[in-house]
Amino acid sequence: MQAWQVRENGEPSEVMRLAEVERPTPADGQVLLRVRAANINFPDVLMCRGQYQVRPPLPFTPGVEICGETEDGRRVIANPALPHGGFAEYALADAAALLPAPDALDDAEAAALHIGYQTGWFGLHRRARLEAGETLLVHAAAGGVGSAAVQLGKAAGATVIGVVGGADKVAVARDLGCDVVIDRRAEDVVAAVKEATGGRGADVVYDPVGGDAYTQSAKTVAFEGRIVVVGFASGTIPSPALNHALVKNYAILGLHWGLYNTKNPKLVQHCHEQLTELATRGAIRPLVSERVPLEQAADAVQRVGDGRTTGRVAVVPSHRNGATA
Repeated sequence: MQAWQVRENGEPSEVMRLAEVERPTPADGQVLLRVRAANINFPDVLMCRGQYQVRPPLPFTPGVEICGETEDGRRVIANPALPHGGFAEYALADAAALLPAPDALDDAEAAALHIGYQTGWFGLHRRARLEAGETLLVHAAAGGVGSAAVQLGKAAGATVIGVVGGADKVAVARDLGCDVVIDRRAEDVVAAVKEATGGRGADVVYDPVGGDAYTQSAKTVAFEGRIVVVGFASGTIPSPALNHALVKNYAILGLHWGLYNTKNPKLVQHCHEQLTELATRGAIRPLVSERVPLEQAADAVQRVGDGRTTGRVAVVPSHRNGATA
C-alpha cells in the first residue's frame, strides 16, 4: 500500500515522503481499516515537527482522524493507532473506540466530525456550560476547530462573534452563521467586541490560538465569563495573570479532549450521539474546503500548518485496487 512516512522531524513539506509499504498488521484489540478519507489536523503538523505531546516512533505515518471502512463494510470514524496513521491507504485503530459514521455526512465530512466537533462540544457544553442567549466569542472562526465551535454555538442558541484573519475568511465565517465577524487584520478586536456586546463582553470565549488572541480574550470576557483554552495555534503559550481573573471574576478553563478517551469514554460516545443527531437534522455540517488526493497530502498538511486554509482539508486515497466512495 501507499503511505506517507516521516523519518525525521521538520516541516511537513520537507519530511513527509510517500512510500510503498506493507499493510500494517492489527495487534490484539485492533482492526485494519481501509481509509476512505483522512482529515488534516494541526496536531499532524506538530507531530511532523516533533512538537506535539505525543511523539510516535520514527518512522511514522501522520493522520489522526479518519473515516474508514471495516472488513465487513461498515463505515466508521476512528483515531488511527500511531505510528500507522491515516495518510495512507490503510490504517490501524482500536476496535473498542470505533464510532459509526453518520449517514447524513459524506466520507470527508464524517472524518472531520470527530476531533474538532468533540472538542467543541466538550469545551462549550461540558466545560463552559454555554447557555442559550449567551454570547460566544470564537477565535480563528474560519478554521477547522473554530468553524466547529461556531456551528455548535449557533445550535445551542448563542449569539456568536467570530474573529478571523483576512477578508476571505470573513466571508467564510459569515456563511458558517456568525452573527458578528471581526477581521483582526483590519479591526481592533477588543473595541469591536465591546461595541458588539454593548460593553458587556463575551460570556464564553473559545480560544484555539493563544498568544495575542488570549490577551484579547482576557480583555473582552464578561463578568462571570469563561475562557476555554483549547490550543496554541499561534505557537505562543500565554501566561495568564491570575490577579486579572480574580479582579474581573472570570474562569479560565483548560480542555484536553483526548483525556476523556481514558478518563470517561462513555462521555465520548454520548457526545458522538449528540453530534450525529445534530448532523442528521442539519444543525451542523463540517466545512470541508478541499478534498485532495493522497499524493498531495504533504503540501496540504504544510498549508494547514501555515494557516493558509479554511475549514477542514481532507485527504482522499484513490485505492488502486478499487474506487473510493
